[in-house]
Amino acid sequence: MASFCWPVRVYYEDTDSGGVVYYANYLKFMERARTEWLRSFGCGQQELRDHHQRLFVVRALNIDYHRPARLDDALQVTVELIALRPASLGFAHQVVNTADHVLCRAQVRVACVDSRTLRPSALPDALVREFAHGD
Repeated sequence: MASFCWPVRVYYEDTDSGGVVYYANYLKFMERARTEWLRSFGCGQQELRDHHQRLFVVRALNIDYHRPARLDDALQVTVELIALRPASLGFAHQVVNTADHVLCRAQVRVACVDSRTLRPSALPDALVREFAHGD
């Protein structure tokens, strides 16, 4: 499947006192990119909850930082679906700057849960079909 790419600009609120992106904010950038990736399939987080009683929760994360991003940098956050299971998805992410330097890489596993019980629950069939066919 082709990678999905989402642009992010680094704002003052994303940085520490030295003007460097605070390490946890890369996770926020990736979360936004995954949300937009899902939206590209015609299904937003709100719809998933309201119409399918499903939520995605992060189950596991592995991240490796290579270079810092700084205030006002324009970044690209990539999303690649690398695992599709009945009740979970695996993603590979990269955050890249305009010089094509990889700033960080991560693998994230999200579980699909029932919004009422927060117990694991199968992904909606229509989404599984969309994900399997790609963009």
